[in-house]
Amino acid sequence: MKNNEGAIQNSNYMNNFTMKLINLIKTNIKSFTMIIALLLIWALFAILTHGIFLVPQNLSNLFRQMTIIAFLAIGMVLVIVTGNIDLSVGSVTGFVSAVAAALQAYVFSKWLPVWFPALNAHVNFFGVETTMNGILSTGLTIIICMLLGVVIGLYQGTLTAYFGIPAFIVTLGGLLIFRGGVLGITQGKTISAIEKPLVFLAQGYVAKELGIVIAVIVIILIFLITIWNRRQKKIYGFELKPLYVDLLKAGFFSFLVLLYVLYVANGYRGFQIPVLLMMIVALIFSYISTNTKFGRYCYAIGGNKEATKLSGVDIRKNILNVFVLMGLLGGVAGLILTGYVAAGTIGGGEMYELFTIASCVIGGTSLMGGEGIIVGAVVGALVMESIDNGMSIMNLQAYLKAIVKGFVLIIAVYIDVAGKRKSWFIK
Repeated sequence: MKNNEGAIQNSNYMNNFTMKLINLIKTNIKSFTMIIALLLIWALFAILTHGIFLVPQNLSNLFRQMTIIAFLAIGMVLVIVTGNIDLSVGSVTGFVSAVAAALQAYVFSKWLPVWFPALNAHVNFFGVETTMNGILSTGLTIIICMLLGVVIGLYQGTLTAYFGIPAFIVTLGGLLIFRGGVLGITQGKTISAIEKPLVFLAQGYVAKELGIVIAVIVIILIFLITIWNRRQKKIYGFELKPLYVDLLKAGFFSFLVLLYVLYVANGYRGFQIPVLLMMIVALIFSYISTNTKFGRYCYAIGGNKEATKLSGVDIRKNILNVFVLMGLLGGVAGLILTGYVAAGTIGGGEMYELFTIASCVIGGTSLMGGEGIIVGAVVGALVMESIDNGMSIMNLQAYLKAIVKGFVLIIAVYIDVAGKRKSWFIK
């Protein structure tokens, strides 16, 4: 009898454990699907390129190239979560890039040496030979372009939140307006003569030893944030997952950070500066979206706008703030784009809005609003860039690359819609 009772208890324990595991997978199905999809894409391209895709140099370039879309996707998550959309992010990025290039090539390079002749002496800026005027030019360009992004966000957010014009129309108009601005500033020509500090910001690397220190700090922060989040949930009465689940998740992300630094970054030239900046921005926005009233209000607005309004939440103010943050990140993306190509180009930012939206949807953000995570959007951007990078290594023609990306976008949206109605077909 005792043996039977023990067997029954063991069976019940296994059943409970199995049910918990199934529930855990169900609640994180999009995250698991996204990670599996990324691994499958990498494995496929590793086979098709005879291993070239997984060489540290290529992976390092891949991560650096995805940062521009990642910056935009981070901001787009909050926009979509509130039930809105921003179709202008690509044009805004190109416009800011053109402004940055014009400031450095036509304004500061001409007037700063006249105003501050004593600052024309050459200096060493993190291993880059430049002048103090070059550093000053870059600093002023960064400030102006980020303020420009905020102003653009204020403009589009005000029209959407306070004038009641649908975000689709406002940002579609913005797409045309700022694309026209790019053509007007560049006059159909590439603007070069970009200062070396700005190029370093988008193309530079952190020393390998410092990269390891950064990895250790990030891993410590991951576990501290995990513990702090559990305490906050306990204080406010939210349901807690088993401790081992959170620790396994933190350990998994820590392993990825360590693997990236040791194999990808230090396997080539070190930790890329734009990737480091992107990680910092992603952490900040993840905190904002999950641990602040503003973040919770964004999800509430997208989930049930009327109920949120009746709860006393200032919906218009929150939507305005979302577009301001989106504009700010558009400014950051424009600066990184300028430094990355070392010029302001006619086609800067073209099609970025589609890749950004696709990255968000692939990363688990629902186009219906009310659902989405920042980390998922970053991984989604990595998926999109991995597809583009792999096809480039295979020397596929441009039209084939465009077709594949189009199908990826359609499939991602279809998975989102099918998941919402719990069926693969319309009944």
